Amino acid sequence: MTDKIAFDLVSPERLLLSTEAEMVTIPGSEGDMGVMAGHMPLISTLRPGVIAVSGGTEGDQRFYVIGGFAEVNPGKLTVLADEAVPVAELDAATLDQRIKNAEEDLALAKTDSERAKAQETLDHLKGMRATL
Repeated sequence: MTDKIAFDLVSPERLLLSTEAEMVTIPGSEGDMGVMAGHMPLISTLRPGVIAVSGGTEGDQRFYVIGGFAEVNPGKLTVLADEAVPVAELDAATLDQRIKNAEEDLALAKTDSERAKAQETLDHLKGMRATL
């Protein structure tokens, strides 16, 4: 039997997942990395992308994260996500409408800070849409 690593995915609102998995792939700031039991300890920032949980006690799952931090130890991986959404809960039509609204917000932005915030929101929404 394959050793499993304990995995917790936490967003500011709640604990999204607490499971054991054969491997968890996370979008690290330096690139995607697969984390398995026995992984060397490290802490990494996360970029927007998909966390893929393989061989979990609840089956394979995917989550889209906006960013955050990951702490890896040989027996446990903890992800503190800025925002995380199960990919299964993403709806293409809703995301398309949110992207359209964000594009309008970007066009109407008057200051550099408003434009930067609107562009960041648009980029995150497009990233979520690309996962479908």
